Amino acid sequence: MYEKINVDLMNNTGIRVVDLRSDTLSKPTPEMREAMYRATVGDDVYGEDPTVAELEKRAAELLGKEEAVFVASGTMANLIAIMVHCNQRGSEIISGDCGHTFKFEQGGTAQIAGVHTAVIKNNEDGTFSIDELRKRIRKNPDFHEPISSLIIVENTHNICGGKVLPLEWLEKVQAVAHEHNIPVHMDGARMMNAAVYLNVPPSRLAKDVDSVCFCLSKGLGCPVGAILAGTSGFIANARRVRKAIGGGWRQAGIIAAAGLVALDKMIDRLREDHDHAYQIAKDISNLKSELFRVNLDEVHTNIVIMHLDERINPKEVQARLATVYSTDPVKVSVRCSARDDWIRFVTWWEIGDEEVDWATRRIISILQEFEHKFKYPPRSKL
Repeated sequence: MYEKINVDLMNNTGIRVVDLRSDTLSKPTPEMREAMYRATVGDDVYGEDPTVAELEKRAAELLGKEEAVFVASGTMANLIAIMVHCNQRGSEIISGDCGHTFKFEQGGTAQIAGVHTAVIKNNEDGTFSIDELRKRIRKNPDFHEPISSLIIVENTHNICGGKVLPLEWLEKVQAVAHEHNIPVHMDGARMMNAAVYLNVPPSRLAKDVDSVCFCLSKGLGCPVGAILAGTSGFIANARRVRKAIGGGWRQAGIIAAAGLVALDKMIDRLREDHDHAYQIAKDISNLKSELFRVNLDEVHTNIVIMHLDERINPKEVQARLATVYSTDPVKVSVRCSARDDWIRFVTWWEIGDEEVDWATRRIISILQEFEHKFKYPPRSKL
């Protein structure tokens, strides 16, 4: 039995840890910490926090929207948007079946907002069929049916591997929505990654949607928070809903100050995260493995999805990447996410060139270990 090395004692053992589970693990930069320390604050519920007001103003301008509101999380931003747009009983939203609001926000749409969801199968690029969208919209519903009230898109698309939605597709979604007088909300948790990938201003991504949110606490490195933006009337209602669900800030300028730094310093540098993710994906792809597969054409931003052969348990690979034995040639613990038949690696600002090198050497070593095990399975004892 191999001796397991406790990765939590990395300083004593020399084991390095590279955590690629999510960009939510990012910590505020030194400049953010300094700005937070010096922030001018007030009571935001009364509209008296100048730093929050500045963040909201600048975020609205960046997105090309009339106003914005600072909230605790992307999940809260999405829930507020749904509750504002779907302001009558019996409302229904239309979403991709792999959309974050549908799969990973605890069903808050139904649980809290009391809104029904109709889903359309997501394509591999994060889009869904425009023809199916037309079919899902309920035209002149009678009293047996819910009322089509909102269309939700996700950009970048998390489950589809951080893919960026095509601008032409967003235009088509908006055209259908406008035809039926239905608003569109963009869950843009990582939309700044999308803007950098497409080399367009964030306002271009937000042009074809009625409301949009993005997270400050992922690739942009802030400790907490998200922005929700739309028309002045929408944001006025959003503030009311935010208060109702416990999201009223007090001296929130302390954390809003980090958001201002993020808007100035952390958007353009997302290209580094994209390059690092591509390097990890390229090294895996170069294995030309039949058990572990990465499509380089699908690596748009800072997320790498590695697909596994059905014979491989992703949880087993995840555990092996994180667990270091004394006999391992590469003494690095790589942490990642695992689900269904895939493993996800996510890069962020503290994952630099050196960390990527450690991580890829460890990943390749462990994948080769699994390759060997499946090529030469142990013989049964007679």
